[in-house]
Amino acid sequence: MAAGTFSQLIIQLIFAVKNRNGLLHKPHRDTLYPYMAAHLNNKRHKCILINGMPDHVHILLGLNPTHAISDTVRDLKRSSSLFINEQKWFVGKFAWQEGYGAFSYSKSDLDKVYQYIQNQEEHHKKFSFKQEYISFLKKFEVKFDDRYLFEFFE
Repeated sequence: MAAGTFSQLIIQLIFAVKNRNGLLHKPHRDTLYPYMAAHLNNKRHKCILINGMPDHVHILLGLNPTHAISDTVRDLKRSSSLFINEQKWFVGKFAWQEGYGAFSYSKSDLDKVYQYIQNQEEHHKKFSFKQEYISFLKKFEVKFDDRYLFEFFE
């Protein structure tokens, strides 16, 4: 019997709409998120939860260890942009902003992170996306230069 590969890689991805345009209103998100989940599941990731706001998205997933995070995000952004543009939801071309955040969690953190992502609308009544994103970078001790963060139009 051959040895198997076993992993548990729980990742939260965060990325924004280009120019931080608040385009993804609830009806769009209700269609887009299942599409994104199916894309991830088809790549043999385990999509746990997707939620966000009109200008950004949070994705909690079990990462397939045969896929690099950068490839996963690139493919998901590409596929979902094509999907959105095929739906003709907007005048002009939809695109995601360059860059993303990827943060790893232990199984014991899963419920707390799930609740956090699920309650995005409540959370953003108190904090801007910029405040939220920088708090993630600081919490995870990620060194960053303000020049290379998302464009924040606040």
